[in-house]
Amino acid sequence: MQRYFVTPEQITDNRVVLTGDDAHHVSRVMRMEAGDAIIVSDGRARVAQATIRSLSPGKVEAEVAEWLPFSGEPVWTVTVAQSLPKGDKMEIVIQKGTEIGAASFLPFQSQRMIVQYDEKKEAKRLDRWGKIAKEAAEQAHRSRIPAIEPVASWRELAARIPDYDLALFCYEKEGGGHGLRDAIAARAEGWGDEERTILLIVGPEGGFTEREAEEAEEAGAVIVGLGKRILRTETAAMVGLACLMYESGEMGGV
Repeated sequence: MQRYFVTPEQITDNRVVLTGDDAHHVSRVMRMEAGDAIIVSDGRARVAQATIRSLSPGKVEAEVAEWLPFSGEPVWTVTVAQSLPKGDKMEIVIQKGTEIGAASFLPFQSQRMIVQYDEKKEAKRLDRWGKIAKEAAEQAHRSRIPAIEPVASWRELAARIPDYDLALFCYEKEGGGHGLRDAIAARAEGWGDEERTILLIVGPEGGFTEREAEEAEEAGAVIVGLGKRILRTETAAMVGLACLMYESGEMGGV
């Protein structure tokens, strides 16, 4: 069943109103009709199955048929801090990371990143990334759309490391040594089903410098490797996130 995210104001009593791109998608792309069912979520606490009562390309009105559990969200709240990669790789990280279970994304600048960051284009880029996260969350039947934070400097990112229960700094020079699973086991013992915040820090195509690794560790991050193979930056983000979801029990790992 097709899922759509709405603002809390779009759900009043038992009535749901879809507008803009969502209304166009219902009427023109999916070619739904009155009587068809959809799922809507306000991204906060309410999820409902609703029956379409009227529709047009610009507006769809539906009636709540059943309130559903607010589910589909991991116990561990994982923020993927991704150094800006070139091309459309950040879009891939956001799309696939949303499907896997990331709670938010924090793009940042690092010393060896290849892309030239243009602050003037940030608003447009954040808007596009937000749309990608929304579409991926709908496809994956998430109950919440991951937040896309403004691009941070390396210093700003390092300053936020102590705010998390666990910060993991993915470093290719760590190789098969101190692995991500070992780091989780050492820190997460006794966590059980409690909500925890985790920061997964992934470097650019050129990798991190030794100084960045030292500064991350000084701030409280755990330096980890993702195996003996060198992964592309977008692959590292997805592998690290999938491992965290497994270890948290999302995939029956515990």
